[in-house]
Amino acid sequence: MQRSLEQRMAIKFCVKLEKSAAETIPMLKKAFGVDCLSDRQIFRWHKAFAEGREDVNDENRAGRPSTSSSDDNVKRVRDLLNTDRRLSVCLISETLDITKTIGSESLGNCVGVFRNEEGIISPKCLSAKG
Repeated sequence: MQRSLEQRMAIKFCVKLEKSAAETIPMLKKAFGVDCLSDRQIFRWHKAFAEGREDVNDENRAGRPSTSSSDDNVKRVRDLLNTDRRLSVCLISETLDITKTIGSESLGNCVGVFRNEEGIISPKCLSAKG
């Protein structure tokens, strides 16, 4: 997120210097390398700034907000796992009354656990296999 904000500021700067989008792209690619925005995104932001946009922050998107990685869900999953590390994602989801997807994503945010082939949650293995 921070890198794209920096790039939008750089695009805005190029617009102020009256550089075209075609001139801006190679400069950004040189400065940001593999983390550079796509050409399409650069053109879109260049056009927006050229038309008078001042704000470099992205606009809020419509739709349902993500609840899977909310601190509350992650904490609830972590607390439940502290009681029994052998719980499956299905059982976690049923116990906490959340969807399996949210349970799985929240679980992924709990550091130090993973789900094996049988769906059993256990501490990460630090052996050569794991």
